[in-house]
Amino acid sequence: MDMDFSIFIQFNDLIPGLPTDLGLECLTRLPHSAHRVALRVCRNWHHLLQSDQFYTHRKKTGRTRTVTCLVQAREERPRHDKLTGSLTPCYGISLFDPESMAWDRVEPVPEYPFGLPLFCQLASCDGSLVLMGGWDPASYEPLTAVFVYDFRTSEWRRGKDMPEKRSFFAIGSGRGRVYVAGGHDENKNALRSAWAYDPRGDEWAGVGPMGRERDECEGVVVGDEFWVVSGYGTERQGMFDGSVEVLDLGSGQWREVNGVWEEGRCPRSCVGVGKDGKLVNFRGLDPGFRVGVCGVAVGSRVVLSGSEYEGAAQGFYLVDMEKGQNRKLRSISVAEGFSGLVQSGCCVEI
Repeated sequence: MDMDFSIFIQFNDLIPGLPTDLGLECLTRLPHSAHRVALRVCRNWHHLLQSDQFYTHRKKTGRTRTVTCLVQAREERPRHDKLTGSLTPCYGISLFDPESMAWDRVEPVPEYPFGLPLFCQLASCDGSLVLMGGWDPASYEPLTAVFVYDFRTSEWRRGKDMPEKRSFFAIGSGRGRVYVAGGHDENKNALRSAWAYDPRGDEWAGVGPMGRERDECEGVVVGDEFWVVSGYGTERQGMFDGSVEVLDLGSGQWREVNGVWEEGRCPRSCVGVGKDGKLVNFRGLDPGFRVGVCGVAVGSRVVLSGSEYEGAAQGFYLVDMEKGQNRKLRSISVAEGFSGLVQSGCCVEI
């Protein structure tokens, strides 16, 4: 008997009349969109589809899908700002599948049914979506709240709060952890500190501090390293640095690399990695992308959004980063209600 299959012996009679291995194979091939209904079929299916073993099995057999989750303005739900009296967009999480070109939405966070915390950050870890930080949409107070969305159950749960208040920080995931670094505290002081969050254990662990303060930095995971790109110190407000600090996820050691980002350029939501392994500014990929640019890597491709000028319609494209200098932008057809500004995002394997 296959060793990988042996762990599923407890789930016998998955489909009456079929051997367990064939029943497992059938359920493995179910599209993720059908899992919500499949969970209700019987107790056996419910336990199987929610198990870590089933997710690992689907991943090993190539049955998972990698999609983008975007913090996007909900056009149909403007919010009345009590401080300014104006109508401002509220944000939700949109889901885009680059294979089927289909759009969908992730269920709202129960504590924020009418709009996500402003400038919150997203990361994915072992098939789950982790949302943290941002500002309360009513009071603009910085938050330490953490929420974890399990695609297997289509439900949110409250995670352990961030150890410190921080805004505009770098975020990335690797080795089953979500890493945060830099940003600024509630007094606008730029930070050097970094932390790692384990969604399964719901625990935070300290990571050694970076060599310098980095406010409004951007996080990118490159192989087994967490890169914190650019940023600026408390006394250098808005003067973006050209260096990055790199955390080796194995050793936990930082190193600094200079001259890899254009000084003075904000890196927020627009940093990618090219075919040559060098950092790419998505704002430079096309003259039509100057405002509100956001790129989310999905394998070797990037889901790119932005506009030419303030007030212009958002454009959405797929870009193959493996094409080097010959990369072209492929237009994405946007479903009704999904053309709002994208603030940030991540990819998740489900």
